[in-house]
Amino acid sequence: MMPMTSFGALFPMWAIMMAAMMLPTLVPTLLSYEDLMRSANGTRAGWLGVLLGYFITWVGFAVLISAVQVALLTSGAITSLGTSASPFIAAALLFAVGIYQFTRIKDACHGVCLSPMTYFLGRWKTGFAGGLRMGLGLGSFCVGCCWGFMALGFVGGVMSLLWMGLATFVMILEKLPQVGRHITRPLGVILIIAGCATAGYGLT
Repeated sequence: MMPMTSFGALFPMWAIMMAAMMLPTLVPTLLSYEDLMRSANGTRAGWLGVLLGYFITWVGFAVLISAVQVALLTSGAITSLGTSASPFIAAALLFAVGIYQFTRIKDACHGVCLSPMTYFLGRWKTGFAGGLRMGLGLGSFCVGCCWGFMALGFVGGVMSLLWMGLATFVMILEKLPQVGRHITRPLGVILIIAGCATAGYGLT
């Protein structure tokens, strides 16, 4: 059996995990396109194009984060289970993702995730190819919004169903229009505080 320390083993794991974690967050986007199939000239082929483009983007991210995990394993920064080998590494990740919650990039990407209909209306393309282009764009904004919560897998363990399930739950909450816009910065504060606590633990 191939050890879970090689790219060949890690990439399929991340690709499957991306699909499982991101499909629930894609539902509002697909429903928005369904509305356009009735009110505009959206087609089922375009719907499939959006879905494919979205997953191509996340598979690309799976390639990237698999390569990052291999590099972290090689350097000894994380264990074979995908957890930080040092509390200071975990603290740095928590700080980085917490601070990112306050950036303009996060705001821009989060805004698209909160309102996929606005994205469709502003960049509308017809047919399968058009849907694919829009799906790639939406997927890119989604990666920009959610990459940090994926990276936090290296804090709690990428093999931990509970930890990655919590990350999925947070990403779903962030994409709910009535809730998401109110929790982004509070989540950032919580992550920064957690980073401080983790660093403090490392000093004891």
